[in-house]
Amino acid sequence: MTQIKQSSSRRNFIRSTAITASCISMTGLSAYALGTGEKAPGDKTDASKKKAFDTVRDHFWIFSDPEGTDDKRMERFNIKGGSRMSPAEGAFWIDVPNLLFIRDADLPPYPDSEKWRTKTSYEQYAISFQPLDRVVWSITGSGGKGSMQELPYVLTLAEDYPNISGIYLDDFIIDIQKSDNGRKAGRPALTTEELMAVRKKFKETGNPMEIWVTLYTDLLHPDDPDGYGCNPPLSSFIDQFDVLTLWTWKSENLKNLENNLKALESVAPKSARIALGIYTWEYATGKDVPVDLMEFQCETGLKWLKEKRIHEMIFMGNTLFDMGFPSSSFIRNWIRKVGYQKL
Repeated sequence: MTQIKQSSSRRNFIRSTAITASCISMTGLSAYALGTGEKAPGDKTDASKKKAFDTVRDHFWIFSDPEGTDDKRMERFNIKGGSRMSPAEGAFWIDVPNLLFIRDADLPPYPDSEKWRTKTSYEQYAISFQPLDRVVWSITGSGGKGSMQELPYVLTLAEDYPNISGIYLDDFIIDIQKSDNGRKAGRPALTTEELMAVRKKFKETGNPMEIWVTLYTDLLHPDDPDGYGCNPPLSSFIDQFDVLTLWTWKSENLKNLENNLKALESVAPKSARIALGIYTWEYATGKDVPVDLMEFQCETGLKWLKEKRIHEMIFMGNTLFDMGFPSSSFIRNWIRKVGYQKL
């Protein structure tokens, strides 16, 4: 008899707890809607409404690729086993609300090659991104690979997933070669005419999307030993971009971060936002970024964010975060410490 009463009591407790949790969940959703003017991210009916980005964390992004696409790059440096963390898991792990999704190693497959599937890989990734505030999807992916043919895939996807707010152009300066005078120069992955066509397509679809681009610090100093230029010059088409992301390829050059930001500020259009890109791992040397340098660039970026010299900070990335690098743990703990500060 006592056992029956205890069992009944336990069931009542579990039932009441579930009801309370449900109420809390609904209250949280209502608070989200009331506080931001939105329902759940990805709800098509709320696509035109804007969230007030008023905390530091609101300006934090993860740079992500399909899971495992950095495995071979790490194996070159005897880092074996590979990563299994997906882009959405990476955003969850460091607790950021925004995501850049970059196509790499021909992944995900193009939607027109997967018509036989109930949901294409593009759609499945978009579904996993629905809880996020903003998503920017590449049409020029890792290594500058990609073309205008990828634009319709992203625009079609954005019709059903309105938190997709822009396109990304990664490794945008390609075919870098040394000329007879010893200087190096490359060319843009898309011509100025093609970039203008992207803008025109945005207007035709009525979707006010943004264009993001990767810019390495070496591009800003073409006369330096590691520097390179572009033909046509960057200044002739930089006004086509909404967000300029600044990346330092080698950790040893982070000491020049201030000068590199000034160099970008000197050529950036007034209408463009600047984002600071932060590496977890050095692709050239196979070493994770030292924690002291990670702290330096994170704190410097936070200072610039508060001064409005930059507008976003980007952390790379899910394909590295579950490999146990101290730099990754630092990022996660640092975001937990500063993310909810008001701007």
